[in-house]
Amino acid sequence: MARKMEKIVLAYSGGLDTSVILKWLQETYGCEVVAFTADLGQGEELEPARAKAEMLGVKDIRIVDLREEFVRDFVFPMLRANALYEGQYLLGSSIARPLIAKHLVAIAQEVGADAVAHGSTGKGNDQVRFEFAVNALDPSIEVIAPWRHWNIRSRAQLLQYAEEHQIAVPSDKRGEAPFSIDANLLHTSTEGKILENPAEVAPNYIYQRTVDPVDAPDTPETVTIGFENGDPISVNGRLMTPAVLLTELNQLGSRHGVGRLDLVENRFIGMKSRGVYETPGGTILLAAHRGMESITLDRAAAHLKDEIMPRYAELIYNGFWFAPEREMLQALIDRSQAFVSGEVTLRLYKGSAAVIARTSPSSLYSADLVTFEESPVAYDHHDAEGFIRLNGLRLRNWAARNAR
Repeated sequence: MARKMEKIVLAYSGGLDTSVILKWLQETYGCEVVAFTADLGQGEELEPARAKAEMLGVKDIRIVDLREEFVRDFVFPMLRANALYEGQYLLGSSIARPLIAKHLVAIAQEVGADAVAHGSTGKGNDQVRFEFAVNALDPSIEVIAPWRHWNIRSRAQLLQYAEEHQIAVPSDKRGEAPFSIDANLLHTSTEGKILENPAEVAPNYIYQRTVDPVDAPDTPETVTIGFENGDPISVNGRLMTPAVLLTELNQLGSRHGVGRLDLVENRFIGMKSRGVYETPGGTILLAAHRGMESITLDRAAAHLKDEIMPRYAELIYNGFWFAPEREMLQALIDRSQAFVSGEVTLRLYKGSAAVIARTSPSSLYSADLVTFEESPVAYDHHDAEGFIRLNGLRLRNWAARNAR
C-alpha cells in the first residue's frame, strides 16, 4: 500500500511515458499531481504538454522557460572547465538534470508537496542525477521513480495501460519501441533500436540537428567569438545573451555538420551504452574556449585544469553537480578564468571547427620572446645549458645505476 500523500510534483514532458506516470501517480497515491515541464530549448512545442495534462485532470501545470538559466548557470560553468566525459562527451543530458531537479524541489517547497517524481528508468543514469540533486537540495522530499516500483515491465504493458486509461498514444509510438531521444539547447542524444548494436553503422536519418559533413557546404565559414572571464559573450562582434548565443552557434554548426559523436560510454550504474550525440554549438564553444585559454593561461595553470577536468566531468556525468567537491573544483576553475578574455576566430568546414586566430588584451604570448629572429627582449641562450643540466641530473644518475 502506497504511503498517503497530499501532493506530488512530476517532471513532465508530455510524452507517453510521463503521461502514463502522471495517471499512475493519481491512481496509486490518490493525490493532486503538479505537472512541471522545463523548457530547455528542446525545440518542441510545449503547449500540447499542457493540453494533455489538463485532459488528465491536472489543475496546477507549470511550463517554465529555463533556457537562459540553463546556459548561463550550468552550460557556461561547465564550459569553463572544458569538460568532456571519457574525453569525448560534452555532457548535454547530464548538465540538464540538476537544473530540472532544482526547479522540481523549488516547486515542491512552494506548494508543500510530499514528493517529487521523474520518468527515468532503472537502467539509466538520469535516475541517479535527479535523485542525488534532490538529496542535496532538500533531503526531506521523497523521490518517486515509477519505473522502479510499478508492475509495468514492457512497452506492450505501457501501451495497454495508456489505452485502458484513455491516454492518447501517437501513431509513431505504437509497435516496436522508438528511439530514446533527449534534446535541449546544448545537444540532442539518440539511443536504442539499431544503436544497441555497436557494430551497426548509425543510419543518417537518426541525425536531427546537423547535416552530414559530406553534404555540408564546400566553402568554409569563419566565425569570431568574444569571451569575457571565460564565458562567451559575442558572435562576430554582436553581444548576445547566453541562450541566444548558443542558439546562433547551433545554427552555424548545424549547416557545417559540426558536433556529431557516435559513442559507447560507461554508465555510472555499471553498463556500457551506445548513443549518437549532436552538439554543434557546444563543439564550437569548446574549441574556441581552449583557443582563448591557450594565450591567456599560464602553463602550469592550464595543465592543472587539464588534470582535474576528467574528475570534474565525471562528477557531472554521475550526478554530483550539487556536491561539495564539484563546487570546490568549480571555485578553482572559475579563479583560472580571470584573464580569459578576448576573441577567437574559427573556420567551420565539413564537420570541423578549427581555431585559426586568437587575440586578447591579457595575452601571455610574446612574439619578441619566441621569435627566431633578433628581438629587444633579453634572452640568454646559454641559460638553457644550466636548465638542461639540472633537469637532466636525475636521468644521468638513473642511467649510471642501470649501467652497473
